[in-house]
Amino acid sequence: MLREGSAVAMLEHECRALLTRLDRVDYFALIEPMVAAAAPSNSARIAVDRMLAAERSSLRQRISRFIARLGESWTSHAPPQELHRAYVFLRMRFNALLGDFHTFSDVMTQRSESSVGVWLAGLDVAASDALRLPAAGVLAPPVMCYLDPGPGAAIRRARTRLPAGSENPVAIIRVPRERMVGSGVASSLFHEVGHQAAALLDLLPSIRRVLRARQVLAGGSRSYWLLWDRWISEIVADFWSLAHLGVTATLGMIGVVSLPRVFVFRIHADDPHPFPWLRVVLSCAMGDALFPHPQWTRVERLWRSFYPLAGLSAQQRALIDGMLATMPEFVALLAQHRPAALQGRTLPEALRVADRSPARLRSRFAQWRHAPAMALGERPSLALAVFGQAGADSLLSAEAEARTVRWLLRNWALGRSLRIATPELVSSPCRCQVRQRAS
Repeated sequence: MLREGSAVAMLEHECRALLTRLDRVDYFALIEPMVAAAAPSNSARIAVDRMLAAERSSLRQRISRFIARLGESWTSHAPPQELHRAYVFLRMRFNALLGDFHTFSDVMTQRSESSVGVWLAGLDVAASDALRLPAAGVLAPPVMCYLDPGPGAAIRRARTRLPAGSENPVAIIRVPRERMVGSGVASSLFHEVGHQAAALLDLLPSIRRVLRARQVLAGGSRSYWLLWDRWISEIVADFWSLAHLGVTATLGMIGVVSLPRVFVFRIHADDPHPFPWLRVVLSCAMGDALFPHPQWTRVERLWRSFYPLAGLSAQQRALIDGMLATMPEFVALLAQHRPAALQGRTLPEALRVADRSPARLRSRFAQWRHAPAMALGERPSLALAVFGQAGADSLLSAEAEARTVRWLLRNWALGRSLRIATPELVSSPCRCQVRQRAS
């Protein structure tokens, strides 16, 4: 192979070696050991395996065609660099396919971990519930969750391009491991679901048109409306989480953005998130617009006590004052916006936020506290909102809340695996017994 003029022989050898390595990129259905309850949904697993199979088949055909061309007489006169360049692109395509494979391998491998895999499957169920779209003709993709270090969550949205060029068939949500397990995990999870929902409902373009029209009339406050526009994608995701979870979303956010003071007030020009101090205050304002109640004032007052404005520069204070002055109008525009996908309804109307007011959540908890199995007959997002509200009201200790959420995740995962109603699975409801914290 290394004799003079052996470029064709060498490239053919490398291409055949590439095919042998490609054959080792197998179906997840054949290579990932996990208990059945920890498995992703059938629709997610099948979609991923079919997508990867199509990528493998396409690349195998490309490599085989190239090998066939190497055997043709013209190659003896072709410049070696031209042949090598074609091989290099094939190898790059193979590495991109491996990138796709490892993206999903990270998701699948954790499913074999004791307990964690089942919890992840339960989070799949909760996220899928929060992705139920209030619009006719818009189909939500399957969802798969996995854990990762770090305080923040992230999503690789469905129907976006993967490294090898294929369209991602599922939404992949990275959940911060430090949020496992308690109702606070739902805040991060549903925020990422909000990004997927916004894309499917085409929410951002229509909201941005409203914001940019407002900028034209803003006069001296135009710079503040420019910032609302810059941050709108993250704000809509926060709004989606709030609409499903109520105060649980805000408290979960506080757990994530509680950082050293310098970071809480730092603004990065290229950051799509509002800076943490303002983000929590905005969450309280949006929560009060969705679910009017004194609890939002209390939460905001608590947050301000952690990070008082005293000591900020004049420039920082001026920016914060301007954002706070425009915040009520901004929240009203967001809550009253009627995107085309919702056919004349606002987002709060479409998501029926009235069903998740603090009073209704507390009423549900009063019913469930002595019969927690009743929670399994309700939507997962509602159950997380109820128990999160109970935690905020000091009716659930942190320990009891964590036990309850673990129990919910386990039953949701098992219910999906067995495809029966989850209340039938409850063998020992006392495992999630709700306890009132001693005063």
